[in-house]
Amino acid sequence: MTDAGPAITISRVVKYYGDVLAVNDVSLMVDEGEFVTLLGPSGCGKSTLLRMVAGFIEPNSGDILLHGKSVVGVPPYRRNTSMVFQDYALFPHRTVAQNLAFGLRMRKMPRPDISARVTAMLELLGLPGMGERRITEISGGQQQRVALGRALVVEPAVLLLDEPLGALDFKLRKQMQSELKRIQRQVGITFIYVTHDQEEALTMSDRVAVMNAGQIEQCDTPERVYRYPRSSFVADFVGEANLMTCRVVATQGEIVRVRNQSGEEFLARFNGDRQIAVGEEVRLVVRPENIRIDSQDGLHGTVEDVVFSGAMAKVSIALADGSHLSVAVPAGNALPAKSARVALSWDADNAVIVA
Repeated sequence: MTDAGPAITISRVVKYYGDVLAVNDVSLMVDEGEFVTLLGPSGCGKSTLLRMVAGFIEPNSGDILLHGKSVVGVPPYRRNTSMVFQDYALFPHRTVAQNLAFGLRMRKMPRPDISARVTAMLELLGLPGMGERRITEISGGQQQRVALGRALVVEPAVLLLDEPLGALDFKLRKQMQSELKRIQRQVGITFIYVTHDQEEALTMSDRVAVMNAGQIEQCDTPERVYRYPRSSFVADFVGEANLMTCRVVATQGEIVRVRNQSGEEFLARFNGDRQIAVGEEVRLVVRPENIRIDSQDGLHGTVEDVVFSGAMAKVSIALADGSHLSVAVPAGNALPAKSARVALSWDADNAVIVA
């Protein structure tokens, strides 16, 4: 990421499909050289938003600017953007080199220049010497690299990626996440990436824009999206979260004292952009890994289940008000017995009040 200013500015964009509102008044700024991921469930509007940036779909209202100039109404081939699709859209009857060269040939670049760029791209992709192989003769991961290279070789201002790793198996997908981030850093091109995979978004991105029902609920660094979610949806969608209903007892800056439905009190953090009132009912998020199982002080409950899964054990605890909390206990730590009475505690910074 650089300080060169915004590569893409999306301003109050709205898109309808008939009577269905797919994108609802979305604004987003992506800086030059930044890797931003649109994350959300199927149907939340993330692919529609990406395709409007590409020019395959036009918004009903709002504006999209590429380096400060509006591109609404400008066809895709004149936007200086490239797109990588989930199915790769490669030409199976052509070689790797011919696939990489396709966009350059369409731009009528001289043959020596095409050859030089294709050779350099093969090196960047980790595919040296494979230019003469046919697409059907290389692996799925190699095909994904060729699709990426075909989009990069034309040197777009912005690269748009619509779930490009969705067709890969788990192990190869993890490997390609690292490769994509390495390549993005090396070429310095702005990436806008679409996925529904939360781990993928957190691993690869400079910022993550979490979408729900056509809107961006939060756009922040991966760490802040995970640690300080701004809504119940973000907390529940990104990682595992315990959500509790509490009432505010007292406030002091960002630190708030709350009372749960069993009458027990504890501290939490509120990062909202409004004042929070004493007596107000709020939702509280605590991640399972941030909860400690103590012997005496804290929120009391009964162990209902313990599930060992290797690096972690998940302990399910029933509280007096009928709600449940999930606690992640690292391997090697002592595990409580079923039906045991335990006390739970956490640091105030790790209990976050959300909208």
